[in-house]
Amino acid sequence: MSKLSQKSLIFEYYKNNPDRDIPHSEVVDWATEEWQQRTGKIFRDPDRAIRMLYQEGMLIKVGTGVYRYDPSGVYKPQKDFTTAQRLEILERDEYQCVICGKGKKHGVALHVDHIMPKELGGDATIENGQTLCSQHNMLKKSLKQTETGKKMFIRYYDLARSDQNLKLMEFCRDVLAVYTKHSMNDHIKWDE
Repeated sequence: MSKLSQKSLIFEYYKNNPDRDIPHSEVVDWATEEWQQRTGKIFRDPDRAIRMLYQEGMLIKVGTGVYRYDPSGVYKPQKDFTTAQRLEILERDEYQCVICGKGKKHGVALHVDHIMPKELGGDATIENGQTLCSQHNMLKKSLKQTETGKKMFIRYYDLARSDQNLKLMEFCRDVLAVYTKHSMNDHIKWDE
């Protein structure tokens, strides 16, 4: 019999409930109580165990806080960039945020980010990497990329208008028109 770990206990629950979208709270409640009964100890971080199972490719992320185990599925583990890949991406992007241009010389912390997020199947490849400052990395994590992009072009447009930069205004207007044409992120309003 293999030794019980917190991760194996969490996985046991998913294996006993295959092909079902399970909310995070359901698994945490069960695992916390079950761990206490089996070991007499407190389960300190069930969230971490669920994340690890997902990152190892054992679970499918259905939505925020909802995972599923598919016994017939073969998933690829979520990979992070290697140190060499990070360095290559930073060098390619000239050690500056691809959105705002700020970097170490401005005292800004930089992050190497997956353009297509790992959670959506994005690979850890040079082509799928980009350099972001802390602010834009957090913004991207909070919003979908297309939302982040639309907000960025609205800000650029406003800045160009205040500087009376007609060429940049025209460029931003054209880009924002593409969002409108494809009904992308209509909840983000933009008025000229």
